[in-house]
Amino acid sequence: MGEGVLSAGLARVDGVLACEGVPLDAIAAVAGTPAYVYSGGAIREAYERLSRALAPVRHRVHYSVKANSSLAVLRLLRALGAGVDIVSGGELFRARRAGFEGKDIVFSGVGKTEGELREALAAGILLVNVESESELRLLDRVAGSLGAVAPVALRVNPEVRVDTHHYIRTGERGNKFGIPYEEALATARLALGMAHVRLAGLDMHIGSQLSHLDPYREGVMRLLELHATLKEEGAADLRYCDIGGGLAVTYDTEIPMDAQAFADAVLPLVAASGLQLIVEPGRFLVGNAGVLVARVLYRKRSGGRDYVIIDAGMNDLLRPSHYNAFHLVEAVRPRGGRLTADVVGPVCESGDFVALDRDIERVEEGDLLAIRSAGAYGYVMSSNYNSRPRAAEVMVEGERFAIVTARERYEDLVRLEPDAPAWRSA
Repeated sequence: MGEGVLSAGLARVDGVLACEGVPLDAIAAVAGTPAYVYSGGAIREAYERLSRALAPVRHRVHYSVKANSSLAVLRLLRALGAGVDIVSGGELFRARRAGFEGKDIVFSGVGKTEGELREALAAGILLVNVESESELRLLDRVAGSLGAVAPVALRVNPEVRVDTHHYIRTGERGNKFGIPYEEALATARLALGMAHVRLAGLDMHIGSQLSHLDPYREGVMRLLELHATLKEEGAADLRYCDIGGGLAVTYDTEIPMDAQAFADAVLPLVAASGLQLIVEPGRFLVGNAGVLVARVLYRKRSGGRDYVIIDAGMNDLLRPSHYNAFHLVEAVRPRGGRLTADVVGPVCESGDFVALDRDIERVEEGDLLAIRSAGAYGYVMSSNYNSRPRAAEVMVEGERFAIVTARERYEDLVRLEPDAPAWRSA
């Protein structure tokens, strides 16, 4: 399974699936179900493995908050020395709440609002990764109104082809993300002439769940060609080469990105430029470190198919429905025997499923299932659809665990809706 990452933090102890030293059924007895469970040790190991590989050059790992924005996860990564990559004002708020300072933060995203840019500059963030000429002009105006100079990296679309789900390709020609490569030099020249912008870096992000090295090499080479031209034109403040994230992990049979091979592919290029490297992994650090624990509500047979109905739905884990994503499903306490079934949730949608026509261990009503590799794009994409309270989140460290996000209550579903709205006349 490639470096064993599919099993990160999980093992069977006397036949019972456990996260580090804690059986999952013991966690479920306290936290209830569904519950996301994260291995602190697995997150730590993934971070240290990547950081060691990148050690030959000046670098910093900026964790991509969108993958999993739990304050417990953010605090763990901050303690390890990570910075963060954010894509919204809400993620900026979370990062600051978790203890990150402005210099620890880069702000990406194709649709930043004026208010978000003001918040970012007030926080003194390291870089705003600008994605269009219009955003650059707005940022110059906002910085001027604050009497500030905005540190900017241009997110350049290197227009390289990648082999991944079309929803998570972000560096190909005609994509909404980034500045088209043929416009990048003109946009950089514009930035160099602005009074309230300092062009400090070049940035790319070519996609997510990538296991091949050639697109990274090609993208970095295109960024560095631009860098060389700008240096010749007197761009003296360029310090950073941000090559994004997107490093693949294993869900089923995928080949995960080998951290050392990744480093071997990009470090010689970056080292020759003299720029400081920034990488923005998200899924690579947390994806295999999390599991969603759910309870079997019912077994039924209909239309010649067997169904296992669980208490976790598409509102809890959207990836199978949204991306047709694969997640390994296992019994926490196997009974022996197998069955082929659709593992589905309680949401009133035909697209509410975790696994279709899947060969799994035999389970009965009341049993617990573990849905693997749920540490990234799980809880953060969850919703209250069907007025379902969101799940709890749990962090495990060795023999200990803590509920780090409480399960929502019914009262939480309506707390922003006043019983007596304050009506206004137009």
